[in-house]
Amino acid sequence: MLQVCLNGARTRNDFASLPVTPDQLAAAARDAVRAGAEDIHLHPKDSAGYDTVEPDHVAAAVTAVRAAVPGVRVGVTTGAWTTQHADQLLAHVREWTVLPDHASVNWHEDGAVAIAETLLAKGIGIEAGIWSGTDSAAGFLAWPHAHRVLRVLAEVTDTDPCTAPQTAAALLDTLTTLTDVPILLHGEDNAAWTILSMAAARGLDTRIGLEDVLHLPDQSPAENNADLIQAARHIIGRAGDQSR
Repeated sequence: MLQVCLNGARTRNDFASLPVTPDQLAAAARDAVRAGAEDIHLHPKDSAGYDTVEPDHVAAAVTAVRAAVPGVRVGVTTGAWTTQHADQLLAHVREWTVLPDHASVNWHEDGAVAIAETLLAKGIGIEAGIWSGTDSAAGFLAWPHAHRVLRVLAEVTDTDPCTAPQTAAALLDTLTTLTDVPILLHGEDNAAWTILSMAAARGLDTRIGLEDVLHLPDQSPAENNADLIQAARHIIGRAGDQSR
């Protein structure tokens, strides 16, 4: 499965045409799906262009994107940086009325279990974010409902393309007991394409988009998410040919 991560915590200062408004997210999602994306992860933004999980903003973003790509799963972030306090974040998630298909939960962040259990109660799929360089895998695996998540996001925060594969392998080793939960492996910035290639070679789910990287494999600037998805599809297809 190839997911597109449309914008992330970036702002227009990072990328001039970053999709921010619901209409922009919808257009970006439509183009990315046409290019080969099968699932969508996005960060709803407030009027200033910053990440938010406030119910009205989540509803507007999810509604617009769903209308643009009917039948494609749409997910959002629950990152701790979206609010000043963990209890405020939890309150917002509890107030969601337009529900995404899934939401990411970073397991090393305060309040992750409470957020995850609220999502379960609402029938929202959980993407359990397990970051390299943290001890979050142990905590996640000890959670009684670990087997109920939609998938695990194995997130490689090492951005050095020379060392990131070793970091990724070590991270995956901590998740070997998860035999019935899909794992989505991805990297970021300079290591994004290296880790995507590794995921493709291992037959794992993966993702790409402006949240993770702003350049193509040849280091040229990406114009949009669809550019990144097209490049990822080429890498995944080549890995599939080599495995035959």
